[in-house]
Amino acid sequence: MLIDNHGREINYMRLAVTDRCNLRCFYCMPEDGLNWLSRTELMSYEEMLRASTLLVKMGIEKIRITGGEPFVRKDIMKLLTNLSKLDGLKELSMTTNGVLTAPYVAEMKALGIRSVNLSLDTLDANRFFTITRRDEFTNVMHTLDELLKHDIEVKINAVVMDGKNIQDILPLVELTKNLRVSVRFIEEMPFNGDEHSCQGVKWDYVRILNEIEGYYPKIKKLVDPAYSTAYNYQIPGHKGTVGIIAAYSRTFCGTCNRIRITPQGTLKNCLYDDGVLNIKDLMRSGINDTELEQYLLKAFSHRAADGWEAERLRVEKTGVHESMATIGG
Repeated sequence: MLIDNHGREINYMRLAVTDRCNLRCFYCMPEDGLNWLSRTELMSYEEMLRASTLLVKMGIEKIRITGGEPFVRKDIMKLLTNLSKLDGLKELSMTTNGVLTAPYVAEMKALGIRSVNLSLDTLDANRFFTITRRDEFTNVMHTLDELLKHDIEVKINAVVMDGKNIQDILPLVELTKNLRVSVRFIEEMPFNGDEHSCQGVKWDYVRILNEIEGYYPKIKKLVDPAYSTAYNYQIPGHKGTVGIIAAYSRTFCGTCNRIRITPQGTLKNCLYDDGVLNIKDLMRSGINDTELEQYLLKAFSHRAADGWEAERLRVEKTGVHESMATIGG
């Protein structure tokens, strides 16, 4: 079991396989995209598998594959196949925008992937284009259909943005009436890859809940699973559930059980930190797994108490506001 310096168990890793994405969501990156990493700067699949194998032996029980968009990286299914065979790994899951995912759903199911987070900020095709700057709404909805058809648990992640998709909150909630999905509303975060950052957030988790309660006054609080980042609710008679993630307010840091590895191999103890260790560079220097384990244990013994501390230290050091695509969002 991995325990950090604040007594929190670490058993969940988010592994970003690429910084590239086939959407251009305005809250994630500039319209022209980013300065994409070269292939040599990215971790190879072999390096990802080596790091994952070691971390599972150390105590990681769940791995979520993220990006950028995972399915824009060639041969992603080969990595998923190898990860699915790791002894000791209890859960392998994915986050995707759904644009390219549908043809792989049956194979994902066969590998034992039981849960997928699907990014979907609106159910309106025109607003989808405005938010993502791409005309891919039909493909995303096809992926949703395929995931449900193959009985894969779907968590729909919707970032709530003032003046952009507030009118989509209730239609997204209504999806839970007939579909066994969890619709999760996420506070907007300051990671869009340019000089702009949100100073505070207009639609925090309290305001989002108030909006939903105004239309569904009988909505009931559920017992949140261990390590949950979401406050979970259900409307009586609905098949699915509703979640609200206080990603900017950071109310769940006290039970944080997750680490992140970016596409270039940087270990992040917190979404908001500057990165604490480059695993790729260490592996390429020729160190063995015993030595790498010692570096990892040292990094885990210096985790920030919460996201506010991590962000303060990062901004003091770099002044940079990153893109979610480069840090596994």
